[in-house]
Amino acid sequence: MDNNQNNEDIDLEKDRARAGSTPHIARYVLVISTVIAIVALSIVWMTGSY
Repeated sequence: MDNNQNNEDIDLEKDRARAGSTPHIARYVLVISTVIAIVALSIVWMTGSY
């Protein structure tokens, strides 16, 4: 059942539509994990992975 009986557009602010704020934690996780992977692969490459 459609709650919008009048077929009007519903305009909400971004934070209100999402029901809260959006922290950028995924960006930090991606950057940190990429740095860890680069460091780990560099160590393996430089030591020859005995």
